[in-house]
Amino acid sequence: RAHLRGEAVTAGSPHETPRYSLVVPVFNEAANIAAFCRAARERLPAGGEVLIAYDFDGDNTLPALAALPESEKPPNLRLVRNDLGRGVRYAIEAGMRSARAPVVVVSMVDLSDDYEKLPEMIARVEHGAAVVCASRYVRGGRQIGGPWFKGFLSRTAGVSLYWLAGVPTHDPTNSFKAYAKRFLDRCPIESRAGFALALELTIKAHFAGERVEEVPATWIDRVAGESRFRLFRWLPEYLRWYLRALLWRVAPRSRHFEGRSS
Repeated sequence: RAHLRGEAVTAGSPHETPRYSLVVPVFNEAANIAAFCRAARERLPAGGEVLIAYDFDGDNTLPALAALPESEKPPNLRLVRNDLGRGVRYAIEAGMRSARAPVVVVSMVDLSDDYEKLPEMIARVEHGAAVVCASRYVRGGRQIGGPWFKGFLSRTAGVSLYWLAGVPTHDPTNSFKAYAKRFLDRCPIESRAGFALALELTIKAHFAGERVEEVPATWIDRVAGESRFRLFRWLPEYLRWYLRALLWRVAPRSRHFEGRSS
């Protein structure tokens, strides 16, 4: 098992289990980290921890974060060095593994995600859901900005999986999700790159008989820094899980996943 180290940045009780863990992968996000920290202090529900998951010590997010006064950082902030493999896919998993709370939320540092929906997402997991998806493509949700073609593919994939595969969310590709830690602890992640693990975990939860729910949410494209989303490089991973969902719909005997090995 790869080594993870969780480095405390702001004070919090090491003996008190947080209500939720917010996993935030970063890669050279110096332009966004201060705004994120201010928004986290103002808008995140109380009782959580924030995990900044990074790949390498030279990431410019780290000195920018260190330069902030303590009054501008969210409480219970920890750094998690990702030693599982390079890239956002592994940074997210490193944060998930390091999370101490029974509810794990994945969010981006660029403030594109709708934090007003967090209390409902967390509560739904606390009441038994394995995955709660913030949905742009259900009534009350919307997307503001971003590449047109990327949005078209995401909407088409989500709506078609809802109708053809019975996946109970219109937006399974959105990374902004809340997960039950009990589910994450027993579900291996097979995706090899990008954000496809959000789709993978959603369809695995559904076909394993777990509850998957959605709440309408607004997604806003970043205004600072550079997006690391690589649509055409990661498209095969999304297609892999899209086709897997269709297969499991018609051939239920083939759907399974093994518990995580230590």
